[in-house]
Amino acid sequence: MYRWEITRAVLAQRLLAVVRADSYDRAAVLAETLVSAGVTGLEISLTTPFALEAVTTLTLELGDDAVVGAGTVLDGEAARAAVDAGARFLVSPGLEPEVIRTGHRYGVPVFPGVATPTEMVRALELGADALGLFPASGHSPRWLADVRAALPQAPLLPTGGVTVESAPEWIAAGAVACGMGSALTEGDRATVFERVDDLLRRLAEAAPPGAG
Repeated sequence: MYRWEITRAVLAQRLLAVVRADSYDRAAVLAETLVSAGVTGLEISLTTPFALEAVTTLTLELGDDAVVGAGTVLDGEAARAAVDAGARFLVSPGLEPEVIRTGHRYGVPVFPGVATPTEMVRALELGADALGLFPASGHSPRWLADVRAALPQAPLLPTGGVTVESAPEWIAAGAVACGMGSALTEGDRATVFERVDDLLRRLAEAAPPGAG
């Protein structure tokens, strides 16, 4: 798949599930639960123990059921290791050009973290495939809408502090998707299934007319 095809697949549901856990086993359980609930985009944070092994295993086991990528990718070395592990996309909390260059060198889309319009423009100049607004808790959907009035070409992906309640507001303001972690996975399996099903429906309804 080309980078743009992977990017479209990751963001298709307007939801990117972030798996950040204190153990490999816990990450595997969370990932399996989310995919079984219907989520198709998974970001495995490299802060998770044995995260690269989790990326490899999940990529092989899930096949076409989900697109698995690596998150918290801080430098070129981590980017290359994640690609070698099978990550289909890379997410970074900051704007590190070498992460973008490394991902693109191997045909992998990269979503760097940005917090200001200046960083957004710089990320676009570097060829970023989507822009992770991080942390989203420091901004608001209204702020994002104001920024997109000036930068309508910026594909913004708020993450870090996005809640089940606020996610549709971000989408309505023009975000291409929302990154969400523990807000998705709290509770038992049945609760997660119900939450994901309801959220995916509300995200689709919140998308502006003509949104992809």
